[in-house]
Amino acid sequence: MVSIPKTTVDVITPIYWADACAHLAEKDRVMKRLIPQFGNACLQSRGDAFTTLARSIVGQQISVKAAQSVWDKFSRLPKKMTHGNVLKLKVDDMRACGLSARKVEYLVDLAIHFDSGAVHVKAWEDMSDETIIAELVAIRGIGRWTAEMFLMFHLLRPNVLPLDDAGLINGVSRNYFSGEPVSRSDLREVAGAWAPFCSVATWYIWRSLEPLPVAY
Repeated sequence: MVSIPKTTVDVITPIYWADACAHLAEKDRVMKRLIPQFGNACLQSRGDAFTTLARSIVGQQISVKAAQSVWDKFSRLPKKMTHGNVLKLKVDDMRACGLSARKVEYLVDLAIHFDSGAVHVKAWEDMSDETIIAELVAIRGIGRWTAEMFLMFHLLRPNVLPLDDAGLINGVSRNYFSGEPVSRSDLREVAGAWAPFCSVATWYIWRSLEPLPVAY
């Protein structure tokens, strides 16, 4: 996934952020130290669901700079980035933007899922995290980590714990275990003090490694 320019979209921030910070600072010594270091910065949601997921596919396994270049070209193909318009695009035109054949297939599959109603976008607000993840990972090219990032950065779900995220693993190792390797059980034990705001704690762990926030 790659950052979206601020000039093109509205930015939405979580209404629960202040409460989450107060909870984490009270329950966790590391959070109490980290939170004041980053001022008013917080999670931000940008763009619509289809565009956010399309960008995540375009950005897979390439650098942020390369992903931005490919996205800039691809996003100019349709008059508006919608699932219906993507389904009208020619494969050769998509490939000419720098997309691999597999990524073209992934983007078409994403568009089909949205176009057919296989993903229940309007119902997500009332659906559980795991139910949404199950819908998203049924789309080719979207795994659990991408779905978890979507929950955090697009839907602003407060209690996502991405156990396979390298940044979270490294950050917990550095901040809680003096750099020693950590297991999934170690992560879950640390996160016991974070609930119900694991997304917020994860964001601060990331910031401890890379102070500049990334938007998805």
